[in-house]
Amino acid sequence: MAAEDPATRQVQVAEHPRLLKLKEMFNSKFGSTPKFYVRAPGRVNIIGEHIDYCGYSVIPMAVEQDMLIAVEPVKTHTLQLANTDPLYPDFSTTANNICIDKTKPVWHNYFLCGFKGIQEHFGLSKLPGMNCLVDGNIPPSSGLSSSSALVCCAGLVTLTVLGMRLSKVELAEICAKSERYIGTEGGGMDQSISFLAEEGSAKLIEFSPLRATDVQLPSGAVFVIANSCVEMNKAATSHFNVRVMECRLAAKVLAKHKGLQWDNVLRLEEVQSKLGMSLEEMLLVTEDALHPEPYSREEICRCLGISLEKLRTQILTANTQDELTFKLYQRAKHVYSEAARVLQFKQVCEDAPDNAVQLLGELMNQSHRSCRDMYECSCPELDQLVDICRKFGAKGSRLTGAGWGGCTVSLVPADMLSSFLASVHEAYYQGNTSRLALEKHSLFATKPGGGALVFREA
Repeated sequence: MAAEDPATRQVQVAEHPRLLKLKEMFNSKFGSTPKFYVRAPGRVNIIGEHIDYCGYSVIPMAVEQDMLIAVEPVKTHTLQLANTDPLYPDFSTTANNICIDKTKPVWHNYFLCGFKGIQEHFGLSKLPGMNCLVDGNIPPSSGLSSSSALVCCAGLVTLTVLGMRLSKVELAEICAKSERYIGTEGGGMDQSISFLAEEGSAKLIEFSPLRATDVQLPSGAVFVIANSCVEMNKAATSHFNVRVMECRLAAKVLAKHKGLQWDNVLRLEEVQSKLGMSLEEMLLVTEDALHPEPYSREEICRCLGISLEKLRTQILTANTQDELTFKLYQRAKHVYSEAARVLQFKQVCEDAPDNAVQLLGELMNQSHRSCRDMYECSCPELDQLVDICRKFGAKGSRLTGAGWGGCTVSLVPADMLSSFLASVHEAYYQGNTSRLALEKHSLFATKPGGGALVFREA
């Protein structure tokens, strides 16, 4: 794994239409020329959904779609942000004392997360100002991590303006932590792959400590992303944070059931490692210790031997305090089975048997079923799209990203790609005007792309 700084490349801007357009728009906006550009990719998670924040490994890859920011450091202490998309209004603030309003997941707050993360890491009170123009081609709220790509891009922009150095791993960890300023209690997958991705391979991302290992995908198949065109902003709803809390409560109840010190346990992976059990054994423990009926707050208090007040103030977060019931059994079942599927997926890629595509597809199909039935993070449109993709030749298809909308990822034999794309287009997008309007960015084959970069004009 490359632990070095993110790469800096010299480019002839005139030879890159997107950079050239960005440079021209920057000039008309700010009346000056950018000093450098930063790129951070979006990602598709191939398998391992909703388990990074439980401590488990995942297998994402970077996609070609990305966030691109043109930057000019300025002498004032003012941060000026603009976006090439008129839907996102300009924003200006002092570069010191950055405040991020968790109640409003507006676009510029994701930039501020990355900016503030670097500022706090180095303990700086006064930061130089900058003019930034952001251009993104990752479909928003699609589960391809446009928000995390913006956080990562902003972190790398700030680091570059300061002239400081950090490794890719350090940057990924800072950006993962700082995205929580917006109120999303995520893991570190999105930020890790944005920095650690390399062209040509997916990555097994492991946490505590953070490391990335190449996963060579089978050559005879391609991954196709299809957008359901249902938008889900995980910072604007409670679905995501409630699932994080259900996993945390399940970990505590399982730990207590097995006689462990449960107070400091936050993740399901900690219970497994403390017990020294396999994932298959943890599924049996889950069957034994938890019941499928939802748990009330009172029942959780009885299980843990604590007061309702302690549950509310010391365990539940502000955005989960009003929840009355929690599904512990279903969430733990999903997490332990999905963590096992990730390891099986990597093993199949390593062994490369003749039927590898078939085996990997089946693991993806199992993952979708678990996301739909146990984690309840699908939606009717995603289920419909998964069925359509399988019907027209995908060996495996599943939701990707947080769910509740966004995209599917499908494993398609390379020789079936053109007929697959045509059939899915006709079955899901054709005849639906709102979907058809978004279709240009909604259905595409992708291959593993590279990670975050700084471009300077040659």
